Amino acid sequence: IRFVFVKLSNYNEYKSYLSIVMIPLNTSLVKYDNPVLVSRTTDKKAQRKTKSPQQSPAPGVPGSKLPPVDGKSQQTEEILNSILPPREWTEGGHLWVQQVSSTPATRLDVINLQEQLDMRLQQRQARETGICPVRRELYSQCFDELIRQVTINCAERGLLLLRVRDEIRMTIAAYQTLYESSVAFGMRKALQAEQGKTDMQKKIEQLEEDKNDLERQVNELKAKCDAIEKREAERRVIEEKKHAEEIQFLKRTNQQLKTQLEGIIAPSKK
Repeated sequence: IRFVFVKLSNYNEYKSYLSIVMIPLNTSLVKYDNPVLVSRTTDKKAQRKTKSPQQSPAPGVPGSKLPPVDGKSQQTEEILNSILPPREWTEGGHLWVQQVSSTPATRLDVINLQEQLDMRLQQRQARETGICPVRRELYSQCFDELIRQVTINCAERGLLLLRVRDEIRMTIAAYQTLYESSVAFGMRKALQAEQGKTDMQKKIEQLEEDKNDLERQVNELKAKCDAIEKREAERRVIEEKKHAEEIQFLKRTNQQLKTQLEGIIAPSKK
C-alpha cells in the first residue's frame, strides 16, 4: 500500500485536503483528535487477529507523530475512550479511527464551545421551548465535551458526571417511553371515540327516522281526528235540526189535537 504525504501550511489547507480525500470533518461539539488510518477494509479481519494493530497517521496531518505518554495520561485516555468511544468510518476502502482529544481545555476553549453551541442552535433552527430533538442533541454534545474537559483534569469528577449524564438520559428515555405510550393510548381512545361516534351517528339517524315516522303517524291521526270531528259536528247539526223539526211537528200536531178535542168537548157540555 503506497501513500502520498502532502505538506500543508495551515488549517484551511488541511480542511480542503480532507474534503478532497472524503474524510469527514468534526461536526460534533466534542473535541476529537486528528483521524488516523488503521488499515484497508480487506485487511481489517486480518489485523483484528493481532493484539496491537499498527496504526499510521492520516496523510498530510500536521503533528501526526504521537508523543509518548506516561501511565496517568494513558489511564486518562482509556477513561476518555470508555466515556466517549472513538469514531470509526470507512472511506475509499480504508478504515479511519478518530479518538476523543485528551488535550486539557483552556478558558478560550470553553468560550469557543459556548459560541459554537449558540451558532449551531441558530443554524439548525432549534426551538427555544418545548420538545426539540435538535436542541437536545446539541446540548448533549456540549455536555459530553464538558465531561471530556473535566475528566482530563480529574478522572473521578468526570466519571461522576458520566453517571449524571447516564441518569439524565435514562430519565429522558423513560419520559419518552411514557410519552409514546400516552400518545398510543390517546390514539386508541381517539379511534374508539371515532368508532363510538360513528355508531352514535347511525343510532341518531335511526332515531331521527323513527321520529319522522312517528310525526307522520301523528299528523295522519290528527287529520283523521279533524275529519271525524268535522263529520260528527255536521251530523250533530243535522240531527239537532231534524230533532227541532220533529219537536215543532209534534207541537203543531199536539196543538191541532188539543183544538179538536176542545171542539168535541165543548158542544157536549151545552
